[in-house]
Amino acid sequence: MSESARDTGSDMVELRVPADPAYLTVVRTASAGLAARLDLTLDEIEDLRIAVDEACTLLLGPSPDSGDLTATFRLGDGTLEVEVRGPAHELPERSSFAWAVLEALVGEVFTGTSADGAWIVLRHSRSSGGAGGPTTGLG
Repeated sequence: MSESARDTGSDMVELRVPADPAYLTVVRTASAGLAARLDLTLDEIEDLRIAVDEACTLLLGPSPDSGDLTATFRLGDGTLEVEVRGPAHELPERSSFAWAVLEALVGEVFTGTSADGAWIVLRHSRSSGGAGGPTTGLG
């Protein structure tokens, strides 16, 4: 656990897998298991699992050997934040179906790109609900 995670009373889990669709099951399973620790409903857990899967898919590189996907899960105070980083250098337009899925399933979505690839942060709180919660895009 990082110092910042200890200071805020939150837990942090980092998972690094090859940026290959075959490994997305590992990330989906981890997200569902960690979401269950927040006492979310089964529907909320499934929504978050689908959103994490969609985010990972968007961040895959052009080929399976193009790098790693890193998922960092931060749990605390009724909130689960999932930051996914991958080798993709471009993200689809915000009007695409993929973005509609992300924004409908989690409370907040943040995105960006860097020289190393792109990142997506999904934040879901028990109090914000999933679908219909506020959505913020930074990109």
